[in-house]
Amino acid sequence: MVEREPADGGGRGGISEEEAAQYDRQIRLWGLEAQKRLRASRVLLVGMKGLGAEVAKNLILAGVKALTMLDHQQVSPEDTQTQFLIPLDFVGKNRAEASLERARDLNPMVDVKADQENVNQKPEEFFTHFDVVCLTCCSQEVLMKIDQICHKNRIKFFAGDVFGYHGYMFANLGEHDFVEEKAKPTKASHAMEDGPDAKKAKLDFMETTMVKKRVAFCLLKEAFGINWNTEKGQVILKRTTPDYFLLQVLLEFRTKKGRDPSPLGYTEDAEMLLQTRTDVLDSLGVGADLLPDDFASCCFSEMASVCAVVGGVLGQEIVKALSQRDTPLNNFFFFDGMKGNGIVECLAPS
Repeated sequence: MVEREPADGGGRGGISEEEAAQYDRQIRLWGLEAQKRLRASRVLLVGMKGLGAEVAKNLILAGVKALTMLDHQQVSPEDTQTQFLIPLDFVGKNRAEASLERARDLNPMVDVKADQENVNQKPEEFFTHFDVVCLTCCSQEVLMKIDQICHKNRIKFFAGDVFGYHGYMFANLGEHDFVEEKAKPTKASHAMEDGPDAKKAKLDFMETTMVKKRVAFCLLKEAFGINWNTEKGQVILKRTTPDYFLLQVLLEFRTKKGRDPSPLGYTEDAEMLLQTRTDVLDSLGVGADLLPDDFASCCFSEMASVCAVVGGVLGQEIVKALSQRDTPLNNFFFFDGMKGNGIVECLAPS
């Protein structure tokens, strides 16, 4: 893990007056200690398309110490439809560098950097400089590889993507400790119990206490490695959202083509999605009817509204993990923009 630098300056417990004013609302929400943890945290964000921009914005405004935006790809005309950190005339330039100026303007107190290298070529030691690693736009092979590196080095790992109307988030926090605020009722006085204000008194005598908890997460490889042919697997299958299987189909498409489904080749890509669905679901031992034929039409391009929702959840979960406040989502979040609803799934070998 990254070593913490000592807090400098006076103000409120090591936070300067300027920071206290900037983060006043969130300090009131999750407390000074949580904000100080955020202030000491470094985050690596990989992939600066529409979803990456949403996550970057949320983390910068929350007040992390440093954010590194890593992306080796160039800005495409399609990127400018959802990536609000990139000026319209930056097509052809590196996505991370193109996002840098507007990202820094969001909050000058956060150290925002751009890295133009390919994440797959980074050594293991590179990731140990961060408290959280969040991947978007990556292949399944890269996701699993870096998840294992983070798990080994006790780094919080997140992944997410948006495919048309569908989006997902995955989290692996390892053995994660956090605190949760719980209501603690206290007895009212006897004089108040029988009076006309008894009901109000009961409300007034509620107290809150902070409860320490621990939760365990699994690797992405394990979450994707469930045996659906066992009796237990069949029971889990009945309550598992089809989006879990859709994600694996889309990641397999990305592996085969080296890109996501494109509107420019809609007919060809839609046919390949249907074939990939059959191949992936057959390999998992589940029926292809889990995903109807019309699923392919909803998986093209990034939808800005879906990026906003999934990016909001990703940003929220990263903040919760760094601040060690409140129960984290364990371990998948899926969003269906066609239905307008999200679902949390805990999928693990046990």
